[in-house]
Amino acid sequence: MEALTALFAGFETALNPLNLLWALIGVTLGTLVGVLPGIGPALTVALLLPVTAKLPAVSAFIMFAGIYYGGMFGGSTTSILLNTPGESSSIITALEGNKMARRGRAAAALATAAIGSFVAGTIGTILLTFFAPAIADIAVTIPPSAKFALILLAFVTISATFGGSPLRGLISLFFGLSIGLIGTDLQSGQARFTLGRPELLDGIDFITVVIGLFAIGETLYVASRYRKTQDVIKLEGGATMGREDWRRSWKPWLRGTALGFPFGAIPAGGAEIPTFLSYTLEKKLSKHPEEFGKGAIEGVAGPEAANNASAAGVLVPLLTLGLPTSATAAILLAAFQQYGLQPGPLLFLTNADLVWGLIASLYIGNVMLLLLNLPLAPVWARLLLIPRPFLYAGILVFSTVGVYSLNNSVFDLFLLALFGVIGYGMRRFDFPVTPAIIGVVLGPTAESFFRTALQQSNGDATIFLKSPLTVFILLIVVIALVLPPILRARARRTTVTG
Repeated sequence: MEALTALFAGFETALNPLNLLWALIGVTLGTLVGVLPGIGPALTVALLLPVTAKLPAVSAFIMFAGIYYGGMFGGSTTSILLNTPGESSSIITALEGNKMARRGRAAAALATAAIGSFVAGTIGTILLTFFAPAIADIAVTIPPSAKFALILLAFVTISATFGGSPLRGLISLFFGLSIGLIGTDLQSGQARFTLGRPELLDGIDFITVVIGLFAIGETLYVASRYRKTQDVIKLEGGATMGREDWRRSWKPWLRGTALGFPFGAIPAGGAEIPTFLSYTLEKKLSKHPEEFGKGAIEGVAGPEAANNASAAGVLVPLLTLGLPTSATAAILLAAFQQYGLQPGPLLFLTNADLVWGLIASLYIGNVMLLLLNLPLAPVWARLLLIPRPFLYAGILVFSTVGVYSLNNSVFDLFLLALFGVIGYGMRRFDFPVTPAIIGVVLGPTAESFFRTALQQSNGDATIFLKSPLTVFILLIVVIALVLPPILRARARRTTVTG
């Protein structure tokens, strides 16, 4: 009942006309960037951080949440019409959805993706409403040693999940941690890794790192692989479904939601794993298995629902523990820090209006997204005709102006260019960017919990072995590091002997 009372108070905040306008701007921007290939919600929120610094915190986060959900909605349009998934979680949608489009069923594919996203997003937000406060109450009692172990678990599992190689993921993570250590140590007052540059005494602004790695790196990468021809399937009319499509879609929507939410809520869950699991499950349960690989509607409905349910799940550890499990969540965490807020269990007590206003806005945003995506699908499809050079040139200009406006510093522009080249290199050689971003954001927090735990024990490192919860989490960390190489080695031996 307390959660419902708080949610109603949140609706009072979210239904403020100004906040409704920011929600509409957010979902519209989110759909737009979801449709455009290569521009996701993480990049968009990062680009907007300098611009929104003067906005009230509630309005800014309502807009960011709309961008996050809208990006998940819009990504299906690119996958279905262009066969180009903007996010890795949309690969399955491209596999079946584009086949449906080529069979003349683009409208049905877009409709099941949009309605499935709405159903999953709404159910996921309901689960967030009731689970988040309960987890926050428990999280208050977690000691600093266990919080450090939780962040360590997030580091390891995220590094192993993103990208094709766990080693590359760990290298990316350590790069991000190194960036996070640059500046003045707040406890000792000593300068660290500043190379004698006074501009680095306050550290490197997170926004500069993110925009460099994401925006500039992505722009350089796309430019190096630019193709002038784009095979876009034309769409006449809105996104609509027949009775048979509804009958074949509603169960995959529910099953996809059940898979997506828990995977989003655990560290390194993300949306990739549940979308693949949903596709496999639907293929096994379908009465039309022969259609899979040729354009089965269940292969669009289930994975899209899993994708959007995971987006709601991602907000659970972010709001209750301050742990981001995706690139967008990491940038949202940085946005909280920009406003002097630290997500975690105390956020529900100290900034209840912000938290519940944000959660309430997700319900409103889902309805807005459904109204935007079903009748306006052809309009969004036309965005795919924007020439890529114009699009990415605009991103470059916006990125440069945004970073320069932070401190009016030419040195920041030099850092932006440096991180842009590094971001291009990471994409070129298949190093995932997300672990680096999470390392930059969570590195200082992990260091703070580590030092606090040692101070409480007067420097006794066995403090990390005295709490059963800490020991349990550290054992999972060790298993996560050791088990995958063992399983890969065993699989190689089986292949050789077989």
